[in-house]
Parts: sequence; C-alpha cells; structure tokens
Amino acid sequence: MESSTAAFAFAALGQETRLDLLRVLLAAGPSGLAAGDIAARLGVPPSTLSFHLRALDQAGLIAATRQGRSLIYAAQVDRLRALLTFLSDACCDGDPARCGDLHRLFDAPRETVRMTPATFNVLFLCTRNSARSIMAESILNDIGQGRFRAFSAGSEPLPTGPLPEVLAQLKAIGHDVSGLRSKSWDGFTGPDAARMDFVIALCDTLNLQACPDFEGTHVTAAWPLPDPAKFSGTVTERATLLNELYAALHRRLGIFTSLPFGAVDRMALKARLDELAQPLTAGARA
Repeated sequence: MESSTAAFAFAALGQETRLDLLRVLLAAGPSGLAAGDIAARLGVPPSTLSFHLRALDQAGLIAATRQGRSLIYAAQVDRLRALLTFLSDACCDGDPARCGDLHRLFDAPRETVRMTPATFNVLFLCTRNSARSIMAESILNDIGQGRFRAFSAGSEPLPTGPLPEVLAQLKAIGHDVSGLRSKSWDGFTGPDAARMDFVIALCDTLNLQACPDFEGTHVTAAWPLPDPAKFSGTVTERATLLNELYAALHRRLGIFTSLPFGAVDRMALKARLDELAQPLTAGARA
C-alpha cells in the first residue's frame, strides 16, 4: 500500500462519527447494514450519514451493495487489514519481534492482487439452507467444470433437510441430489474450516443477522432471491416459480464462472459480483 493511500484512509477515519460508523459495520459482519439501520444506531440524520458513508467509501474502507431498493453497506475487512499491515511493516525497523506483542495486532495477510487458485471454493448462504443455497450449490458444482467447489449453509438449517420439491426439481433436471443436506454455517468457521474464496448470500433475511467472519474470504456478495418456502398457488404455479428461480441462479452462475479471475483485482471482482445482484444489468454486460 502506498503512503498516500494509507494517509487518505487514516484521514477518513479521523472523525468521530466515521470511526463509530466503521465500528458499527465491523460488528455487523459481512452481511452489512442498510443506511437506515446505521443512522438509527448512530443517532445521526440521514443527510449527515450520507456524507460520512461517502468519505469511507472513497477511502475503500466500506462498500455498498444494492439489494432491491436499498443499499447495504459493509466494512471492507481486507482493506482494513492491509491498512494495519502497512503500519506493522515499519515496526522496529523490520524486526517486529522487538515490538513485543504489538506485531500480532497487525499479523494479517497482504492484500491479494489477483486470484489464481486452481479451484475456487464458493459458499452460498441462506437462513434455512433448504432451497436457494441448495440450488446454487448443485448448479455450480455441475457447471464449474472442476474450477469451482460449491458449498451451502445457513444460520438456522432446516432440521428436515432441503425442501422435497426442490430436490425433486434438481433430480428431474439431472443433478445428483444424494449428498445434499441442510447445514449450519458454523461448520465453515474456525481455524480448521476450508478457506472460502467467495461467500454469497442469497436471501434478504441474512441482512438482519450477524454473519460470521469467514476468515480469509476473498470476496463477499449478496444476491437476494425470493424464498421458495413462501411460494403460494397451485402445484403447477409453484413449479413455475421454482423453474424461474433455478433459471435466475443458473444465469448468474454462468456469468460468474466466465469472469476473468486471473486478470482483475479483488475490488473489480467485487463490483462484478455486485452487478449480478441485478440480473438484467449483469446480463447486458456479459
């Protein structure tokens, strides 16, 4: 990180409201918060909040994802780690051990410029892990051609497992459903968990929950989609809605797998994934 970039970021944090704002977003985790929720927690008017959000966004410390008519803001943890690492590089003239335990505060991986692993791990999140995330896991594992390994989990996994009509639809299309089950996202946290390159939330309710910090995650995104458990109507009408949901996921994941992962940096990939939350816009650019 250049000194000028670091100075710009520290200047953005040199104001009490912005410092409190970043702490609120760090507490919210990768799921982030809507502007209205942030304003309520900080007790500041929306117009004042917009000014401070813009300052932190310009410094790269937060980012916004559009979900429907709302903007969801989340702290950019990798950027913050890089900023703190910039400080630790100079600790005791290249011998951080002389600083006692101070260097451990800044012990963070350097910001990755390019993504080049042979296989990308992708985790899809949904509250019950019974429909949308199960569909996404199946689709990506089939179309990923060995370059992607997909997983799914939820905050409150459905005890009875994936919805029977979802499994029936996937099986009818030709997916192997034998290994699909509803799982807690706790199994993807901690030091022994597999590192995820991407974590993608698929339902709106996750925005109101504190998602865990999947340490080492490279890019997070949110693609809010309707909940099949809330579909109403006849069997035929519900099947039509399921087919539309499957098609929307398949279209997005088809674009996702074709992104130039080795040619663009993390922020560019984040922007492309955020675009996929708006399928018409993403499809037009693909």
